[in-house]
Amino acid sequence: MVGVITPTGIERYFDASDIIVSKTDLKGRITYANQVFLKIAGYSEAEVVGQPHRIIRHPDMPRAIFKFLWDVVFEGREVFAYVKNMTKCGDHYWVFAHVTPSFDPNGGVAGFHSNRRVPKRSAIEAVDPLYADLLRIEATYKNGKDGLSASFRHLQDVVKSRGSSYEEFVLAL
Repeated sequence: MVGVITPTGIERYFDASDIIVSKTDLKGRITYANQVFLKIAGYSEAEVVGQPHRIIRHPDMPRAIFKFLWDVVFEGREVFAYVKNMTKCGDHYWVFAHVTPSFDPNGGVAGFHSNRRVPKRSAIEAVDPLYADLLRIEATYKNGKDGLSASFRHLQDVVKSRGSSYEEFVLAL
């Protein structure tokens, strides 16, 4: 288990031809991580397998984005999202994540598969201030659930004000 990691503010990059791959169980515990994941995140396979995927979560990421992501994949649908992750040493890296549910033989959701690619810089420039707003909203509430609800509503309002669905919004960035 890794202790508390402090963000360094240093951004790391990976090659546009690289694809970060991980799989999780229904509780978000990592069951597989490819070598690209391990290299960019700075962990060994033994350090990540069995750990919650939030092991790489950067504190700049609003909870509302993950709520949306989990809601969609538990409905059995794929989802795309821009995510700022944190390495073992506190550096960060942005990804364009494509998360899909994996199904058991009866059609039930059995786990999740995520492929992450290098995002467009213009997309990061678009989502970074939005994420900062969502995080600010979440922080204004003493009760975490209330903050998450308010932040999630704000995300929905932003997407709706652009006359698109979340998927259209993200894919248009």
